[in-house]
Amino acid sequence: MDYDLTIIGAGWAGFNAALKAKELGLNVCLIDKGDIGGTCLNRGCIPTKALIQSAKVYSLSKKCANFGIENSVPSANFAKIQERKDKIVQQLRSGMQFRLKNIEFLNAEAQILSPNEIKAGGRNIKTRFIIIACGSEPFELQALKFDGKKIFSSDDVLNLKEFPKTILIIGGGVIGCEFASLFCSLGTQVTIVEMMPQILPGIDKEVARKLESIYKKKGVKVYVNTDAATQDLSSFDLVLVAVGRTPNTRGLGLDKLGVNLEKNKIIADEYLQTNIPNIYAAGDCTGKIMLAHFAAYQGEIAAENIAQGQSKKANNTTVPNCIFTDPEIANVGLSEEEAVSRGIEAKVSKFDFLASGMARILDEADGFIKVLSDKKTDAVIGSSIIGPKATELIANFSLAISCGLKCRQIKEAIFAHPTLSESIHEAIK
Repeated sequence: MDYDLTIIGAGWAGFNAALKAKELGLNVCLIDKGDIGGTCLNRGCIPTKALIQSAKVYSLSKKCANFGIENSVPSANFAKIQERKDKIVQQLRSGMQFRLKNIEFLNAEAQILSPNEIKAGGRNIKTRFIIIACGSEPFELQALKFDGKKIFSSDDVLNLKEFPKTILIIGGGVIGCEFASLFCSLGTQVTIVEMMPQILPGIDKEVARKLESIYKKKGVKVYVNTDAATQDLSSFDLVLVAVGRTPNTRGLGLDKLGVNLEKNKIIADEYLQTNIPNIYAAGDCTGKIMLAHFAAYQGEIAAENIAQGQSKKANNTTVPNCIFTDPEIANVGLSEEEAVSRGIEAKVSKFDFLASGMARILDEADGFIKVLSDKKTDAVIGSSIIGPKATELIANFSLAISCGLKCRQIKEAIFAHPTLSESIHEAIK
């Protein structure tokens, strides 16, 4: 055999699987037809957050007077914003390439010929095991095909040369709301259309309502329970279709191979093994939780099970969800609605950032922390946050839930003052 393990896809799942497999002594080959880093680095997490940070700085610069700073009216140079984003992506990609030393990387399209043979880059590669980590792609609506001129995917919009004056965002989920915050901050007139009863479906209802209220104060038009067909597309400079993502499994030869699929997603068990014993799957292509950090977790588990035998289950469901809107949103564990549906008698406590000294200092006091605990055991079972640095603060609750901490244990800890993190202490009653 040429390799112990061949991995198809160099995104967060495949990259971390490769590093873990190499650490455990396997001879590894990593294949990707695109750039190292997959969606997260090249078309998702990193570039979008780089753009969002530029927009945030621009927004802050317009509030200089609130901090006693006198300054001329700022302007946003979108070309330079894009240039900064591209530079960050390239720097991180170079870092990932460096970490792959002693792991062969093939920049080529892969096709699985058999459970032990892959065709890629003009070669037929023999391998003992395979991990499929081919990621996902934007879901396209039949009535609104992406054309890169008027109808954009979330991938397309990252390459804009200038920001539009008006934009219609179809889909008020995570991707849609993040781009709404980005373009709103840059001065674009934003309209969001969502078919569900709330934006950010599945998120705590109170949090979603708070974000919708903030958006409306900023001039963002939000329509829920609304079909995109009700909108006149000609009245917008750009239409962003952000209705989710779908596993990108085409072209691998999975049908001929007999790998079990369901609506493009690869069916894998709790060990990440498919119905073919030596083929595993990890990341977005499994259609489970489409988040980069969960993909990395799955990739490492799959590599460990291949190297050390079938022993480790990918069953950690304490996965934080972070949304980089303005203000930020994050949640982990159960929401109020989920606790009720599971018959759990939950205690709900809150702390409003209006009462936080540091939030006031930052001039970002819009939002709150909500904590759920089991009334019977006092254990923390969930948290939802909307407000400053929510995506950082949520890690405290991820750790609390993973370790089975009780509210009283957190309450007994000493948090520094003045900080945003002390709001966690205040939120627990």
